[in-house]
Amino acid sequence: MDIDIIEEDENPMLHRTDVRFEVVHDEATPSRLSVRDSLAATLNKDAEEVVIHKLDTKFGMRKTVGYAKVYDNPEYARDVEQDHMLERNKIVADGEEEAEEA
Repeated sequence: MDIDIIEEDENPMLHRTDVRFEVVHDEATPSRLSVRDSLAATLNKDAEEVVIHKLDTKFGMRKTVGYAKVYDNPEYARDVEQDHMLERNKIVADGEEEAEEA
């Protein structure tokens, strides 16, 4: 799976970078988590700082175009992102961490 960054837009007010990227894959469309891990490795970031919002694969193509938000640290991601996006990306919210520890 090869990831090419198409566009990066800085958003300093929300402490993040909006990234549009293209994934070329050999098999079926890769999972959101595998794309997140690969994108994080490409950008030299921690996987919890990357939130994949959209993956779009055209029928019959081996190319997926996606949109992600890359935060400066995981705390900003938890503060800004909606709960369902955190769940999709397997990022644990603050309240859930305390519940799991108990």
